[in-house]
Amino acid sequence: MNILTINSGSSSLKASLFLGDGKRLNFRYEQIGQDQFPTHAQAFAQLLLDVGVAQPAFVGHRLVHGGDATDAARIIDTTERARLDNIIPLAPLHMPSNLLGIDLCRKQFNCPQIACFDTAFHRTLPELAYRLPIPQTFQLRRYGFHGINYAYIARQLPPLLGDTAKGNIVVAHLGNGASLCLLENLLSVDTSMGFSPAGGIPMGTRSGDIDPGVMLKLAEQCNPAELTQLVYQKMGLLALSDGESSDMSVLTNSHSKAAQFAVDYFARQVRATIGSYAAKSGKIDGLVFTGGIGEHSALIRTLICEPLGLFGFSLNATANAQHAGCISEASSKPILIVPADEEAEIARLVTDLSKANN
Repeated sequence: MNILTINSGSSSLKASLFLGDGKRLNFRYEQIGQDQFPTHAQAFAQLLLDVGVAQPAFVGHRLVHGGDATDAARIIDTTERARLDNIIPLAPLHMPSNLLGIDLCRKQFNCPQIACFDTAFHRTLPELAYRLPIPQTFQLRRYGFHGINYAYIARQLPPLLGDTAKGNIVVAHLGNGASLCLLENLLSVDTSMGFSPAGGIPMGTRSGDIDPGVMLKLAEQCNPAELTQLVYQKMGLLALSDGESSDMSVLTNSHSKAAQFAVDYFARQVRATIGSYAAKSGKIDGLVFTGGIGEHSALIRTLICEPLGLFGFSLNATANAQHAGCISEASSKPILIVPADEEAEIARLVTDLSKANN
């Protein structure tokens, strides 16, 4: 059974074709919005050309937002497709490209399309974690995101950590979009992103959590469309570096004061979130880095981990520089790098759903 997985992010498109004989073909289209792929539509067009004549039995799509859906995966029939249109305002940076992929694949492949929801992994959040301090009549809550990768990481931890995996583990998914998740017994009990993927720690072009008074002041100076563009495309590292770049690899290689400030600010906010999880849970038993920055930036990991000695964490400088799987000292609580693989998790969800429907 061939399964094609589609993972459309805010600035990238990743896809994998899982073949029935166990082989896997990966397709990667990075830095969408720049010269090679100015739009997601052009990246998708190239993907469909690259996949060629291969005919999948299912296509699984990463959907950044599932709204109130708590099931991890659903078949996209007419009713579900219409429902997904209605939740675009909950993730306006991501959902249009997610839905574009669904519509293009529907035309290209005569097979079921499966939605896999990033928010579903966080269905285990307790009320203390998901409720907002606003009147409940507004029916707004914290959802959490990056759940497909968090689910994948959670499945990797038992063989890596043994019984420690069931303790309090902080997973830092750091990329152009970034968040952290506190796992207890391999389940999500807290996460930094909230109602939207714009919340939490600062990201490439998103601010993360910000004083509501600031947003009210900005709303006086911007119309709704301008404010939406500002929130999703002009804040975060881009703003902190005074417009130099939203790309962490550019900032860490820059010698400008603005770039250094953005790097230090980012690391400080990640550390603060880890510290808050230690306070909420009473202890942290392990720390995991994943995502483009988390996997590839030794400097960022160093800046984050250096002050965490009070929680029992100490980096091994050599292992960290080599991006090893375990980067902690022997005397330290475990610090791991686990590469993200949302495509593998999507393929698993699609396989499980297909078996359940047979």
